[in-house]
Amino acid sequence: MAYECIVIGAGIQGSLTAYHLAKNNKKTLLLEQFVQPHSRGSSHGQTRIIRKAYEQDFYTHMMEESFQLWTQLEKEAGVMLYRRTGLLLMSPENGKNFQLIKSSMQRNKVPTVVLERLEFSQHIPNVNLTSGDVAIVETTAGVLYADRALRAAQMVFQSHGGVIKDGEKVINIEPGDLITVTTDSGTYQAKNLVITAGPWAKTLLSHTGLQLPLQVLRINVCYWKEKVPGSYSISNRFPCFIQMQPKESEHDIYGLPSNEYPGLMKICCHTGCETEPDERDRQTDRQDVDVLSSYISRCLPGIVPVPAVVESCMYTVTPDKHFVLDRHPTYSNIVIGAGFSGHGFKFGPIVGKVLCELSMGQNPSYDLSPFSIQRFQGSPK
Repeated sequence: MAYECIVIGAGIQGSLTAYHLAKNNKKTLLLEQFVQPHSRGSSHGQTRIIRKAYEQDFYTHMMEESFQLWTQLEKEAGVMLYRRTGLLLMSPENGKNFQLIKSSMQRNKVPTVVLERLEFSQHIPNVNLTSGDVAIVETTAGVLYADRALRAAQMVFQSHGGVIKDGEKVINIEPGDLITVTTDSGTYQAKNLVITAGPWAKTLLSHTGLQLPLQVLRINVCYWKEKVPGSYSISNRFPCFIQMQPKESEHDIYGLPSNEYPGLMKICCHTGCETEPDERDRQTDRQDVDVLSSYISRCLPGIVPVPAVVESCMYTVTPDKHFVLDRHPTYSNIVIGAGFSGHGFKFGPIVGKVLCELSMGQNPSYDLSPFSIQRFQGSPK
């Protein structure tokens, strides 16, 4: 039985691509190698930050519509997916990336509040602003409920006639006018294929003769205990935050208010160690945990500086940290969404929309040149 489109990988990008295809009346099969729900990839966990604060205008513009599409999915699924908390950005005043973000937010009229150092502690109790740092708040940013969002996308996809097959690992892809996808349980055919396989994208793309410079990192997702329960909580209106670092070599630290684990705040480094996706848990480096402990001791006095819970996640990163959203250079009926580099979840609805447009042969709603495969020509594989 042939489908109009097969989507490989039922993380947030694949699920929302399938959602858009089904809403466009395309007979779509969504394949997932693991039995759902699972925590083996990049889309699990309860929360993500949603924000428009970006250095690049193209991300800010995409996020304008992404917010609207998340609201639409909330209505369709009848479930709350987003909670506004604001995003506190802290950085050395002359930090290059911070200045780029600030000017992008001004250009794009993103609602922000500048917090002067003298009034900082009134607005943001329980945080010590690092000497020499400045702070701004993006007021419409907040928390996305990730697990809930994934379930909502799949539920609406199925309500439009979409088919999900989980526990089926793809072992071969044969390109052609009719593409044949073989799993360890069966064979499927479709006119179009979308590959959104996260950390496994590189392996799958090799079946199509394409090598992309995708690196997989294992991330320590750390949760830290509040000394006074609720003091950094979502209900106490504590914001999400990003602490930008003075040196390019140091990685930003981000945090979300206590919510998913009551009394525990999620605070992580925006980096990890290279790993093989099927051997993720052999990688046990905890250097970043030491960095976080030191930061928490200095700047978050109401948090116990020893992690209560450490979980794992994976980033799939490109050399420039921008996504891949493109057609296969040889097979135009194969579309690729990859390399979401640890900041792609919030873009799910808009990524799904443009991958759906590419798959249907339409002109995409956005200029996708920053996300083209061509930019890697001549780069090491």
